[in-house]
Amino acid sequence: MRRSWWGWGWEEHALTPQQRDKLGAAVTGRLGAEVVARRPPALDAVPLPPPRFSPPPALADLCADDAYTRASHTYGKSYRDVVRAFSGDLSPAPSFVAFPANEAEVAALLDWCASAGAPAVPFGGGSSVVGGVELEGAVCIDLTRMDRVLEVDRASRAARIEAGALGPVLEDQLRAEGYTLRHYPQSFEFSTLGGWLATRSGGHYATNQTHIDDFVESMRVVTPAGVVESRRLPGSGAGPSPDRLFLGSEGILGVITEAWMRVQDRPVFKASAAVHFRTFDAGATAARAIAQAALFPANCRLLDPGEALIAAGVDDGSALLVLGFESADHPVDAWMARAVELCQEAGGALPEGVRISTDAGAGARDGAAGEWRNSFLRAPYTRDALVAMSVIVETFETATTWDRFPALHASVVDTVNQALKDVCGGGWITCRFTHVYPDGPAPYFSVFAPGRPGSELAMWAEIKAAASEALLAAGGTITHHHAVGRDHRPWYDRQRPDLFAGALRAAKRTFDPAGVLNPGVLIDP
Repeated sequence: MRRSWWGWGWEEHALTPQQRDKLGAAVTGRLGAEVVARRPPALDAVPLPPPRFSPPPALADLCADDAYTRASHTYGKSYRDVVRAFSGDLSPAPSFVAFPANEAEVAALLDWCASAGAPAVPFGGGSSVVGGVELEGAVCIDLTRMDRVLEVDRASRAARIEAGALGPVLEDQLRAEGYTLRHYPQSFEFSTLGGWLATRSGGHYATNQTHIDDFVESMRVVTPAGVVESRRLPGSGAGPSPDRLFLGSEGILGVITEAWMRVQDRPVFKASAAVHFRTFDAGATAARAIAQAALFPANCRLLDPGEALIAAGVDDGSALLVLGFESADHPVDAWMARAVELCQEAGGALPEGVRISTDAGAGARDGAAGEWRNSFLRAPYTRDALVAMSVIVETFETATTWDRFPALHASVVDTVNQALKDVCGGGWITCRFTHVYPDGPAPYFSVFAPGRPGSELAMWAEIKAAASEALLAAGGTITHHHAVGRDHRPWYDRQRPDLFAGALRAAKRTFDPAGVLNPGVLIDP
């Protein structure tokens, strides 16, 4: 199979013509205006800018500059990225793409980029949704040939893994050892360990170990000034953590080449339930109670009624809490039973009951929970089909404390609804919790609205700005797990303390004296 050069995932997994027709009819009915699907241009009909740089002869064998390679490494996979690629705009294409197979080749590439003044963008699976891998004429350094599990320490239950390993490649190798990393972002199939580390990725699991940070034992990073390797330890109080400096650095300080990661036995005991609530607020009360009871469910995703209808087929106006527990060591019935009690105290009902499994490969396959899971995995392909219909479809996420959540939710919904009315003449916004903590949730909002062909990006920008302003004004973060990139820079600059920005610039001058690594992300060049 081949990756789509303009959109998400595998070309063969895109919506079929029949699925697109069904989706178009549903969208037409919901928006009240007919939508017409267009086709993307053929790649050979799309102009590519001339390269600004050519690889030196000593590195030429690592590099490619054919049309498909340059096109498929031009953007990430945000709405803005897909719209531009779909319309045939590949003006930010890299000059060429390098595919190092080892750390020495990464170092040689960075040495050459620094001497030539060529900007370099580290690239994992290319699934960024915040403009994190886009830079006109840059040298794109694709790490996916560095994809091995190098070593497994069974006594400490840890593994040394190369940073270019895509999610399925990494898990296939760990499965042979009886382990799992247990980090499954929605982009799992098309994102890498290095990308997760560089962006502080959030996984599928809702509590306990939610961010990739929680799994890191040590890291190795190649910078233009040399190699940085942190000591492998279960914990340390020896000054500021070197790992914390590179986690979330988004490729501006160095190229993460490998890491020791805490792995886990593969879960066997599982329990899942779909809990219905009359209101979103009642569901939030239950989610907070579960988070503060230290039950640590693997899944605790609360969908508002609109999200429950679209993603899980719940058509009675209920909010839906998708709840799940798992363990490799012991049955989880008691934990699920207590969580159900907390849900019922908040007014929750379980029309489908609780599903218990001891099958290591089982998941939530049936009912509302199964419908949500399937929708979750297919969502990016559906988004691409909506782009072809000029529908504005965007997501934005945040985190806030429980005391601030009601006001944040109300403000964001009101602000975005007004923006949709002003910009698009209508549309709708939904909300779900992706993660819950004892002190607050991570709300994730989705927006759908009719767009005007040719004006989608301008319309998107107005809605994005309105939503981002509302998040910051209500005390939320500009991003919980999507990273900063270039799209969130204006709001990240305001959220980040000024003195910290100065410290980050000083770190960049130390690690990247020529300023060639992903300029424009997190701080100004």
